[in-house]
Amino acid sequence: MMALLLDNQFQQLPADNSVDTKLFLDSVSHIPSFFDCLGSKVFTLIKSDINGNITKIKGVYVKDPAKYATLQQILEAEREAHGEEWPKVGATLALMWLKRGLRFIQVLLQSLADGEKDENNPNLIRVNVTKAYEEALKKYHGWVVQKIFKAALIAAPYKSDFLKALSKGEDVSEEDCLANVRQFLVNYTATVDAIYKMYTTLNAELDYTV
Repeated sequence: MMALLLDNQFQQLPADNSVDTKLFLDSVSHIPSFFDCLGSKVFTLIKSDINGNITKIKGVYVKDPAKYATLQQILEAEREAHGEEWPKVGATLALMWLKRGLRFIQVLLQSLADGEKDENNPNLIRVNVTKAYEEALKKYHGWVVQKIFKAALIAAPYKSDFLKALSKGEDVSEEDCLANVRQFLVNYTATVDAIYKMYTTLNAELDYTV
């Protein structure tokens, strides 16, 4: 069922909401393929961006897994090492962008799970994809990039095709598929929220556009 996402559940966070770097990297490595389900070539931009950012974080982690056991330890070590340049540097910057891609998926799936739809075109996911883009990415994109994405949002697939792609082509009812989505979202949302909160707490958030 929903092989693509649900084979790769995110782990429940510990009481202090710290995010274990290795577990996070293992779970998040399956996320880029999610964008293949959205069909449009434009989403391959987000996909390659996410892949690149995962690679950068992994590159820092493998240098000293004990020192970088949690994502917060990476940010704190880089803040120490880079001074003025931080946070627009290293794994801190990679995770800053990665979390936005993760938030895009979170908002999209949550919107579908909540049954938000265009009453006139209930089998389109344009409403859901647009909401996800506006909440997670739009404010970090300049005019040119926004125009490119606008075209992609219009070309978003039918809901039935999207859910089928999420289920790796298995014949799963929409109801079962969305139940699986809700299950996936529990730990996934908690993880994404914890990362956002960490950026706020450490004053590591930047809002420049690309």
